[in-house]
Amino acid sequence: MHIYDPLPNVFFEIGPIVWYMYSVMIMLGIVVAVTLGIREGKKLGIKSHTIIDGLLIILPISIIGTRLWYVIFEWERYRFDIIKIITIQDGGLAIHGGIFTAFIATYIYTKYKNIDVFKVFDIMAPGFIIAQAFGRWGNFFNQEAHGGVIGGLMNEEPLLTLDEQREFLSNTLKLPKFVVDNMYLYGPDGLNYYHPTFLYESLWNIFGFIMIVILRRTKFIRSGDLVAIYAIWYSIGRFVIEGMRTDSLYIGNTGLRTAQIVSIALIVLGVGYLLITRFTLKRPLYIDVVNQKKISIEE
Repeated sequence: MHIYDPLPNVFFEIGPIVWYMYSVMIMLGIVVAVTLGIREGKKLGIKSHTIIDGLLIILPISIIGTRLWYVIFEWERYRFDIIKIITIQDGGLAIHGGIFTAFIATYIYTKYKNIDVFKVFDIMAPGFIIAQAFGRWGNFFNQEAHGGVIGGLMNEEPLLTLDEQREFLSNTLKLPKFVVDNMYLYGPDGLNYYHPTFLYESLWNIFGFIMIVILRRTKFIRSGDLVAIYAIWYSIGRFVIEGMRTDSLYIGNTGLRTAQIVSIALIVLGVGYLLITRFTLKRPLYIDVVNQKKISIEE
């Protein structure tokens, strides 16, 4: 019953060309995010080619950012073999690095194009969170970004039998068989069933996406708010789920998980950002910006 037979992590392979499922899921996320962004961009008065041009510039920069962030906090692995820094096919990407570089690059791009950066941030927020939901399924196929052994350990031994571990996933959490089967893997504590933290975060991001899409049509949201809501929602989930993971990046030898510290910082910044858009910049309501653009088009 307990057979180690992971799903293939390769989508297709032709000679030296290999396309991994991790890449497929990331690309799907990007396609969905861009498609939704173009649709919403039209409502905000931002042309499709402007969004696509920005994507072609910002996406490569953000990928570099995800890699550099990982390398910085895993420097001991690379300091004596610098060439490994560019071998991303071996893994090693950290989303926080991509988030920071993407938003910095976007700010510069909008200034160059003379576009309202708050409108662009509002487009990026739902796109980012739904793309991250897709991306976590790439971790699933790689059998990474998982939590600890189901039921925990005592004296380095699992507290639950394999049958009990599997029952928790299949009967308590009601997960599909293909997910349960793929969570039977070799982790830091041997061959066991592990918490699918990739799934927890993916579902959290999906709920966040739905919330953002609903909120932006209400009178509670101001232009520019969505990026702060994204940062706060994502960071709350990431902080909790990161504490369950077995492959976290740490700040030196402090025992502090990098993602949790960054999550706290983003929550604080997100709240401060919301206060600024309301009381200092006094941004208009998001729905008014959309309606104003709609009226101008109809006229």
